[in-house]
Amino acid sequence: MPEPLLCVRGLTVRFDGHHGPLHAVRGVDLDVAPGEVLALVGESGSGKSAFARALLHMNHPPFTRQATVIGGTARLRGPDGTVDLVRAPEHTLRRARARGIAMIFQDALSALNPVTRVGRQIEEAMASAFPGLSAGETSRRAAALMADVGIADAERRARAYPHQLSGGQRQRVMIAIAMARDPALLIADEPTTALDVTVQARVLKLLKDLQIRHGMAMLFITHDLSLVAQIADRVAVMYAGQVVETGTTDAVFAAPRHPYTHGLLASRPGHRRRGEGLTGSAPDARALSPGCAFAPRCPLVGPDCAASLTFSNGVRCIRPLGVAPA
Repeated sequence: MPEPLLCVRGLTVRFDGHHGPLHAVRGVDLDVAPGEVLALVGESGSGKSAFARALLHMNHPPFTRQATVIGGTARLRGPDGTVDLVRAPEHTLRRARARGIAMIFQDALSALNPVTRVGRQIEEAMASAFPGLSAGETSRRAAALMADVGIADAERRARAYPHQLSGGQRQRVMIAIAMARDPALLIADEPTTALDVTVQARVLKLLKDLQIRHGMAMLFITHDLSLVAQIADRVAVMYAGQVVETGTTDAVFAAPRHPYTHGLLASRPGHRRRGEGLTGSAPDARALSPGCAFAPRCPLVGPDCAASLTFSNGVRCIRPLGVAPA
Protein backbone atom coordinates (compact mmCIF):
# COMPACT_ATOMS: atom_id res chain seq x y z
CA MET A 1 0.00 0.00 0.00
CA PRO A 2 1.41 3.47 -0.87
CA GLU A 3 2.05 6.07 1.82
CA PRO A 4 -1.37 6.95 3.28
CA LEU A 5 -3.07 10.20 2.42
CA LEU A 6 -4.85 9.94 5.79
CA CYS A 7 -3.25 8.09 8.69
CA VAL A 8 -5.39 7.76 11.83
CA ARG A 9 -3.98 6.25 15.01
CA GLY A 10 -5.76 5.69 18.32
CA LEU A 11 -8.61 8.09 17.55
CA THR A 12 -11.08 8.48 20.41
CA VAL A 13 -14.23 10.57 20.76
CA ARG A 14 -15.93 11.03 24.12
CA PHE A 15 -19.10 13.04 24.66
CA ASP A 16 -19.65 14.26 28.23
CA GLY A 17 -23.40 14.60 28.74
CA HIS A 18 -25.81 14.78 31.66
CA HIS A 19 -25.99 10.98 31.83
CA GLY A 20 -22.24 10.44 31.98
CA PRO A 21 -19.50 9.98 29.39
CA LEU A 22 -20.31 8.33 26.09
CA HIS A 23 -17.33 6.74 24.34
CA ALA A 24 -18.45 7.00 20.71
CA VAL A 25 -15.06 6.14 19.14
CA ARG A 26 -12.60 3.92 21.00
CA GLY A 27 -9.10 3.81 19.62
CA VAL A 28 -9.56 3.60 15.85
CA ASP A 29 -6.57 3.01 13.56
CA LEU A 30 -7.30 3.58 9.87
CA ASP A 31 -5.39 4.45 6.70
CA VAL A 32 -6.76 5.84 3.43
CA ALA A 33 -4.45 5.69 0.42
CA PRO A 34 -4.39 8.34 -2.33
CA GLY A 35 -7.12 7.64 -4.88
CA GLU A 36 -8.67 4.87 -2.76
CA VAL A 37 -12.32 4.42 -1.77
CA LEU A 38 -12.56 3.07 1.77
CA ALA A 39 -16.02 2.16 3.04
CA LEU A 40 -16.67 2.53 6.78
CA VAL A 41 -19.54 0.17 7.58
CA GLY A 42 -21.65 -0.56 10.64
CA GLU A 43 -25.06 -0.30 12.24
CA SER A 44 -26.49 3.00 13.46
CA GLY A 45 -24.70 4.04 16.64
CA SER A 46 -21.47 2.23 15.81
CA GLY A 47 -19.47 5.49 15.77
CA LYS A 48 -19.05 5.98 12.02
CA SER A 49 -20.31 9.56 11.84
CA ALA A 50 -18.63 10.53 15.12
CA PHE A 51 -15.34 9.33 13.64
CA ALA A 52 -15.84 11.31 10.42
CA ARG A 53 -16.93 14.48 12.18
CA ALA A 54 -13.91 14.29 14.47
CA LEU A 55 -11.67 14.66 11.43
CA LEU A 56 -13.29 18.04 10.72
CA HIS A 57 -13.73 19.06 14.38
CA MET A 58 -17.48 18.97 13.90
CA ASN A 59 -17.98 17.22 17.25
CA HIS A 60 -17.34 20.54 19.01
CA PRO A 61 -19.60 23.58 19.51
CA PRO A 62 -21.31 25.13 17.61
CA PHE A 63 -22.00 21.79 15.89
CA THR A 64 -22.93 20.07 19.17
CA ARG A 65 -23.92 21.25 22.63
CA GLN A 66 -22.10 18.45 24.40
CA ALA A 67 -18.59 18.82 25.74
CA THR A 68 -16.37 16.64 23.56
CA VAL A 69 -12.89 15.23 24.03
CA ILE A 70 -11.02 13.94 20.96
CA GLY A 71 -7.78 12.02 21.32
CA GLY A 72 -5.26 10.26 19.12
CA THR A 73 -3.88 11.53 15.82
CA ALA A 74 -5.24 11.92 12.27
CA ARG A 75 -2.50 13.02 9.88
CA LEU A 76 -3.58 14.30 6.47
CA ARG A 77 -1.00 14.89 3.74
CA GLY A 78 -1.67 18.03 1.75
CA PRO A 79 -0.04 20.58 -0.56
CA ASP A 80 1.27 22.51 2.46
CA GLY A 81 2.63 19.44 4.27
CA THR A 82 1.12 17.05 6.81
CA VAL A 83 -1.57 18.30 9.21
CA ASP A 84 -2.74 16.52 12.36
CA LEU A 85 -6.48 17.10 12.16
CA VAL A 86 -6.87 16.37 15.88
CA ARG A 87 -4.25 18.72 17.31
CA ALA A 88 -3.78 21.44 14.69
CA PRO A 89 -4.74 25.03 15.59
CA GLU A 90 -7.94 26.42 14.13
CA HIS A 91 -6.31 28.52 11.40
CA THR A 92 -4.46 25.43 10.12
CA LEU A 93 -7.67 23.41 10.18
CA ARG A 94 -9.46 26.10 8.17
CA ARG A 95 -6.87 25.74 5.42
CA ALA A 96 -7.22 21.95 5.50
CA ARG A 97 -11.00 22.18 5.28
CA ALA A 98 -10.73 24.68 2.43
CA ARG A 99 -8.61 22.43 0.20
CA GLY A 100 -7.47 19.12 1.68
CA ILE A 101 -10.68 17.55 2.94
CA ALA A 102 -14.41 18.00 2.28
CA MET A 103 -17.57 16.29 3.50
CA ILE A 104 -20.99 15.42 2.08
CA PHE A 105 -23.80 14.96 4.59
CA GLN A 106 -26.78 12.63 4.43
CA ASP A 107 -29.45 15.31 4.89
CA ALA A 108 -28.75 17.98 2.30
CA LEU A 109 -31.81 20.05 3.25
CA SER A 110 -30.46 20.51 6.79
CA ALA A 111 -26.85 21.00 5.65
CA LEU A 112 -27.59 23.69 3.05
CA ASN A 113 -28.30 27.31 4.04
CA PRO A 114 -32.07 27.72 3.49
CA VAL A 115 -31.90 31.48 2.82
CA THR A 116 -29.01 31.49 0.33
CA ARG A 117 -29.31 30.54 -3.33
CA VAL A 118 -27.55 27.25 -4.06
CA GLY A 119 -25.29 28.77 -6.72
CA ARG A 120 -24.06 31.31 -4.19
CA GLN A 121 -23.30 28.53 -1.70
CA ILE A 122 -21.12 26.75 -4.28
CA GLU A 123 -19.37 30.05 -5.07
CA GLU A 124 -18.63 30.62 -1.37
CA ALA A 125 -16.99 27.21 -1.08
CA MET A 126 -14.92 27.86 -4.19
CA ALA A 127 -13.86 31.32 -3.00
CA SER A 128 -12.66 29.92 0.34
CA ALA A 129 -10.51 27.36 -1.47
CA PHE A 130 -9.26 29.69 -4.23
CA PRO A 131 -9.35 33.25 -2.85
CA GLY A 132 -7.44 34.61 -5.87
CA LEU A 133 -10.32 34.00 -8.29
CA SER A 134 -12.35 36.96 -9.51
CA ALA A 135 -16.08 37.05 -8.78
CA GLY A 136 -16.86 36.46 -12.44
CA GLU A 137 -14.55 33.45 -12.69
CA THR A 138 -15.92 31.99 -9.46
CA SER A 139 -19.48 32.33 -10.79
CA ARG A 140 -18.53 30.75 -14.12
CA ARG A 141 -16.78 27.81 -12.44
CA ALA A 142 -19.69 27.26 -10.05
CA ALA A 143 -22.15 27.04 -12.95
CA ALA A 144 -19.84 24.62 -14.79
CA LEU A 145 -19.53 22.51 -11.65
CA MET A 146 -23.30 22.31 -11.28
CA ALA A 147 -23.52 21.00 -14.81
CA ASP A 148 -20.65 18.61 -14.09
CA VAL A 149 -22.57 16.98 -11.22
CA GLY A 150 -25.58 16.47 -13.45
CA ILE A 151 -27.84 19.39 -12.53
CA ALA A 152 -29.83 20.23 -15.66
CA ASP A 153 -30.38 23.88 -16.62
CA ALA A 154 -27.58 24.81 -14.22
CA GLU A 155 -27.81 28.59 -14.62
CA ARG A 156 -31.48 28.63 -13.65
CA ARG A 157 -31.05 26.12 -10.84
CA ALA A 158 -28.19 28.18 -9.41
CA ARG A 159 -30.74 30.91 -8.59
CA ALA A 160 -32.96 28.48 -6.65
CA TYR A 161 -33.16 28.07 -2.88
CA PRO A 162 -32.67 24.57 -1.39
CA HIS A 163 -36.39 24.01 -0.72
CA GLN A 164 -37.12 24.60 -4.42
CA LEU A 165 -35.03 21.59 -5.49
CA SER A 166 -35.74 17.87 -5.30
CA GLY A 167 -33.86 15.62 -2.87
CA GLY A 168 -31.59 14.33 -5.61
CA GLN A 169 -30.84 17.85 -6.85
CA ARG A 170 -30.02 19.05 -3.33
CA GLN A 171 -27.62 16.17 -2.86
CA ARG A 172 -25.91 17.05 -6.14
CA VAL A 173 -25.55 20.61 -4.88
CA MET A 174 -23.88 19.23 -1.74
CA ILE A 175 -21.51 17.23 -3.93
CA ALA A 176 -20.76 20.35 -6.00
CA ILE A 177 -19.96 22.33 -2.82
CA ALA A 178 -17.54 19.60 -1.74
CA MET A 179 -15.95 19.31 -5.19
CA ALA A 180 -15.58 23.11 -5.44
CA ARG A 181 -12.70 22.75 -3.00
CA ASP A 182 -10.94 20.18 -5.21
CA PRO A 183 -10.30 18.02 -2.12
CA ALA A 184 -7.67 15.30 -1.84
CA LEU A 185 -10.06 13.42 0.50
CA LEU A 186 -13.85 13.41 0.25
CA ILE A 187 -15.89 12.10 3.17
CA ALA A 188 -19.36 10.95 2.12
CA ASP A 189 -21.49 10.33 5.23
CA GLU A 190 -24.50 8.21 4.24
CA PRO A 191 -24.93 10.40 1.13
CA THR A 192 -27.81 8.41 -0.40
CA THR A 193 -29.85 7.48 2.69
CA ALA A 194 -32.68 9.97 2.16
CA LEU A 195 -33.06 9.23 -1.57
CA ASP A 196 -35.25 6.74 -3.41
CA VAL A 197 -33.56 3.75 -5.03
CA THR A 198 -33.40 5.18 -8.55
CA VAL A 199 -31.90 8.51 -7.46
CA GLN A 200 -29.61 6.68 -5.05
CA ALA A 201 -28.05 4.71 -7.91
CA ARG A 202 -27.46 7.88 -9.94
CA VAL A 203 -25.81 9.71 -7.05
CA LEU A 204 -23.62 6.71 -6.28
CA LYS A 205 -22.49 6.52 -9.91
CA LEU A 206 -21.79 10.26 -9.90
CA LEU A 207 -19.60 9.96 -6.80
CA LYS A 208 -17.62 7.10 -8.30
CA ASP A 209 -17.19 8.93 -11.62
CA LEU A 210 -15.98 12.08 -9.85
CA GLN A 211 -13.61 10.08 -7.65
CA ILE A 212 -12.00 8.41 -10.65
CA ARG A 213 -11.89 11.55 -12.78
CA HIS A 214 -10.31 13.72 -10.07
CA GLY A 215 -8.15 10.96 -8.58
CA MET A 216 -9.24 11.81 -5.05
CA ALA A 217 -9.57 9.46 -2.10
CA MET A 218 -12.98 8.85 -0.55
CA LEU A 219 -14.15 7.72 2.87
CA PHE A 220 -17.63 6.36 2.16
CA ILE A 221 -19.72 5.87 5.30
CA THR A 222 -22.77 3.62 5.13
CA HIS A 223 -24.79 0.91 6.84
CA ASP A 224 -25.84 -0.52 3.46
CA LEU A 225 -23.49 -3.27 2.32
CA SER A 226 -25.03 -3.41 -1.14
CA LEU A 227 -23.60 0.07 -1.77
CA VAL A 228 -20.15 -0.96 -0.56
CA ALA A 229 -19.87 -3.63 -3.24
CA GLN A 230 -20.54 -1.01 -5.92
CA ILE A 231 -18.09 1.68 -4.87
CA ALA A 232 -15.37 0.63 -2.40
CA ASP A 233 -11.87 -0.78 -2.84
CA ARG A 234 -11.52 -1.65 0.84
CA VAL A 235 -13.85 -2.03 3.81
CA ALA A 236 -13.50 -1.19 7.49
CA VAL A 237 -16.26 -2.66 9.68
CA MET A 238 -17.06 -0.70 12.83
CA TYR A 239 -18.84 -1.90 15.96
CA ALA A 240 -19.31 -0.10 19.31
CA GLY A 241 -16.75 2.55 18.43
CA GLN A 242 -14.03 0.16 17.26
CA VAL A 243 -12.92 -1.20 13.90
CA VAL A 244 -13.40 -4.97 14.11
CA GLU A 245 -12.35 -5.97 10.58
CA THR A 246 -10.62 -4.51 7.54
CA GLY A 247 -9.78 -5.91 4.13
CA THR A 248 -10.39 -5.56 0.43
CA THR A 249 -14.04 -5.48 -0.52
CA ASP A 250 -13.76 -8.75 -2.44
CA ALA A 251 -12.01 -10.56 0.43
CA VAL A 252 -14.38 -9.34 3.15
CA PHE A 253 -17.51 -10.19 1.14
CA ALA A 254 -16.18 -13.60 0.11
CA ALA A 255 -14.82 -14.69 3.50
CA PRO A 256 -15.64 -12.43 6.46
CA ARG A 257 -13.53 -13.21 9.52
CA HIS A 258 -15.32 -11.37 12.31
CA PRO A 259 -18.68 -12.84 13.41
CA TYR A 260 -20.21 -9.36 13.30
CA THR A 261 -19.18 -8.89 9.66
CA HIS A 262 -20.58 -12.33 8.86
CA GLY A 263 -23.85 -11.35 10.53
CA LEU A 264 -24.06 -8.08 8.61
CA LEU A 265 -23.54 -9.85 5.30
CA ALA A 266 -26.02 -12.59 6.19
CA SER A 267 -28.64 -9.98 7.13
CA ARG A 268 -28.79 -8.47 3.63
CA PRO A 269 -32.15 -8.80 1.88
CA GLY A 270 -32.17 -12.00 -0.17
CA HIS A 271 -29.14 -13.44 1.62
CA ARG A 272 -30.53 -14.33 5.04
CA ARG A 273 -30.80 -17.98 5.93
CA ARG A 274 -32.31 -19.55 9.03
CA GLY A 275 -29.95 -19.33 11.99
CA GLU A 276 -27.83 -16.62 10.36
CA GLY A 277 -27.90 -12.83 10.45
CA LEU A 278 -27.70 -10.55 13.44
CA THR A 279 -29.78 -10.91 16.58
CA GLY A 280 -30.12 -8.51 19.48
CA SER A 281 -29.14 -4.85 19.31
CA ALA A 282 -26.02 -2.73 19.55
CA PRO A 283 -24.74 -2.12 23.11
CA ASP A 284 -25.11 1.08 25.10
CA ALA A 285 -21.89 3.02 24.53
CA ARG A 286 -22.12 4.28 28.14
CA ALA A 287 -22.01 0.78 29.61
CA LEU A 288 -19.53 -1.30 27.64
CA SER A 289 -18.03 -4.28 29.41
CA PRO A 290 -14.35 -5.28 29.11
CA GLY A 291 -13.35 -7.51 26.24
CA CYS A 292 -15.34 -7.96 23.04
CA ALA A 293 -18.32 -5.60 22.77
CA PHE A 294 -19.99 -8.01 20.33
CA ALA A 295 -19.86 -10.94 22.78
CA PRO A 296 -23.52 -10.64 23.97
CA ARG A 297 -24.71 -11.12 20.35
CA CYS A 298 -22.02 -13.53 19.13
CA PRO A 299 -22.89 -17.19 18.39
CA LEU A 300 -19.26 -18.16 19.03
CA VAL A 301 -18.86 -16.43 22.40
CA GLY A 302 -16.66 -18.11 24.99
CA PRO A 303 -15.16 -17.26 28.41
CA ASP A 304 -11.99 -15.87 26.82
CA CYS A 305 -14.01 -13.21 24.97
CA ALA A 306 -14.05 -11.16 28.18
CA ALA A 307 -10.30 -10.66 27.85
CA SER A 308 -8.78 -7.52 26.38
CA LEU A 309 -8.63 -7.78 22.58
CA THR A 310 -6.07 -6.51 20.10
CA PHE A 311 -6.46 -5.90 16.38
CA SER A 312 -4.34 -8.48 14.56
CA ASN A 313 -4.13 -9.44 10.86
CA GLY A 314 -7.12 -7.29 9.97
CA VAL A 315 -9.56 -8.58 12.61
CA ARG A 316 -10.37 -7.92 16.28
CA CYS A 317 -11.48 -11.34 17.46
CA ILE A 318 -10.01 -14.17 19.56
CA ARG A 319 -11.50 -16.87 17.33
CA PRO A 320 -11.92 -15.37 13.84
CA LEU A 321 -13.92 -17.27 11.27
CA GLY A 322 -11.95 -19.46 8.88
CA VAL A 323 -8.98 -19.78 11.24
CA ALA A 324 -8.38 -23.13 12.94
CA PRO A 325 -7.93 -22.83 16.74
CA ALA A 326 -4.36 -23.08 17.96
